[in-house]
Amino acid sequence: MAELSRASKIGAVVRVTSGNFIEMYDFFLFGFYANAISKAFFPAADEYASLMLTFASFGAGFLMRPVGAVVLGAYVDRVGRRRGLLVTLAIMAAGTALVAFVPGYSTLGLSAPLLVLLGRLLQGLSAGVELGGVSVYLSEIASPGRRGFFVSWQSASQQLAIVVSALLGYGLNAWLDKPVLESWGWRIPFFIGCLIVPVIFVIRRQLQETEAFRNAKHHPTFRQTLQGIATHWRTIGLGTLLVIMTTVSFYLITVYTPTFGKAVLKLSTRDSLLVTLAVGVSNLVWLPIMGGLSDRIGRWPIMLAATSLTVLTAYPAMLWLVDAPALGRMVAVELWLSFLYASYNGAAIVALTEVVPGSIRTAGFSLAYSVATALFGGFTPMLCTWLIEETGNRAAPGLWMTVAALASLVATILVYDLRPGHRPRIVATP
Repeated sequence: MAELSRASKIGAVVRVTSGNFIEMYDFFLFGFYANAISKAFFPAADEYASLMLTFASFGAGFLMRPVGAVVLGAYVDRVGRRRGLLVTLAIMAAGTALVAFVPGYSTLGLSAPLLVLLGRLLQGLSAGVELGGVSVYLSEIASPGRRGFFVSWQSASQQLAIVVSALLGYGLNAWLDKPVLESWGWRIPFFIGCLIVPVIFVIRRQLQETEAFRNAKHHPTFRQTLQGIATHWRTIGLGTLLVIMTTVSFYLITVYTPTFGKAVLKLSTRDSLLVTLAVGVSNLVWLPIMGGLSDRIGRWPIMLAATSLTVLTAYPAMLWLVDAPALGRMVAVELWLSFLYASYNGAAIVALTEVVPGSIRTAGFSLAYSVATALFGGFTPMLCTWLIEETGNRAAPGLWMTVAALASLVATILVYDLRPGHRPRIVATP
């Protein structure tokens, strides 16, 4: 296969990131409609307990991500990026359909929450390799010297999903009464997601296999992938630390923001949606800019600056917000956190594709990212809810983001060997 033309590369970027779009579309909807879902599937006498059960179900899907990363990641590294990404899309569609169509607890009893949990587990299994597969694909088709810019569109496609979801939620909130929305109206966006999946499947079938994969002399078996993961455990461990900042901050400023705005700050649903919409647009703008900048000045300067600024400002910004909650303050704080997230993500995701050895690139990347998401990012909505309830400190989510930034700051220093007197370089195997 000849080198892809510029137009062909743009088409490939759209096709491969379309799956990321539907993945984040569903994840965001689950977080935004957490209150309605809790009443439909996890009814409890205490509203806090019901919401915690819902966020636990949300987080449980992330526990399947490492499994998907290893099993499906090995499959992608073995059979190819194109075929593997079609399989992940099919699994994702099955999980989405379960969440959309399963009747509530009042109809099915205990079977209802169990089926929803199954849907979340299927989504988690698929998502475990979706992000890694897309990032690796983009890195392998990127033009010379523009890998950061190309890979940034993986995350940017997720922001487009946030924008579409927020707009749809805003429209439904305006058109439907609250009782109707909480009874069945919340399902409408999920139904729409089910309708979008076949279109994305057709689009993704048109993907071409990457030149890098086609030219590879050896494609590892599942056993060889496991051996490669064991051999490069330090690299994958550093990669996990590297993306903690990105996964925690993303779920904090997108999935958790609507719940935080409504349940904690007591802002209106519309105001919370407007803030989320603003965050999605901000992320969409900054991600390719910072990815492109990382191509020019390097990954580590951006990663070092973004994590350091987050450590210094995340908690003070949240304290300022909760001191006098208002739409203007929430927009200002969330846009600042969005800038920090997008700056770091734009450089860190492509950095991870460069750190993981080529023979296990999809599986290794996916495992590092999935472990970070499973242990830290995915449970961010639940952990923030718990922290606020237990401490009474409404700014506690800022502390959680600070901890995540510290972890990734340390990882950046170790990966690039930024010790005094040392020339910055990637320590892990490229």
